Amino acid sequence: MNPSIARDTPPSPTREEAAALHKQRLRTELLARRKALGEQDKVAADALIGQRVLDWCATHAIHSLAVYQPIRREPDLSAAYNALAARGVHLSLPVVVDKNSALEFRAWQPGDALEKDGMGTLIPPSGAAVVRPQALLIPCLGVNAAGCRLGYGGGFYDRTLAASPRPLAVGVCHGFGRVQFEAQAHDIPLDSLIFDDV
Repeated sequence: MNPSIARDTPPSPTREEAAALHKQRLRTELLARRKALGEQDKVAADALIGQRVLDWCATHAIHSLAVYQPIRREPDLSAAYNALAARGVHLSLPVVVDKNSALEFRAWQPGDALEKDGMGTLIPPSGAAVVRPQALLIPCLGVNAAGCRLGYGGGFYDRTLAASPRPLAVGVCHGFGRVQFEAQAHDIPLDSLIFDDV
């Protein structure tokens, strides 16, 4: 009689692992939806989000705002940046200084020179002044009902918002980015959200 061969069954994922896997699937789906957005629809969505950003900044008396340079078809809000600069709002851009650190913010105004970092993102050069913005404008792939952001998984904004005192955080997101996922221990809710729908 042959001895039975024990078969190793993989352990079930922990709750934290399952949450991370679900978020990764959502990232893939939402990136595909954003990529499939028609050019006319994208231009209209960008304009609507940009106007809502201007309204939010006026309502909250924002004088210093960290913005972003779009990658992976994120909303292009360059027209809003021009309008904010014309209103006297001090703008800055995020810079990754270390993969496990919070973001650094360097002063920037539309028209200033930019250079590419190691990940291909446009950032102000190293000589630009480092600032502490009053508020952060944060692109979101998705958000859940609790206001937690789904990004690309690097955790840079979460580490930045974990500091105290923290700046105001407003996320911008397409309406289809409203999704359900369980927040993990490192996820920090945003203060406000701006969508391209109602």
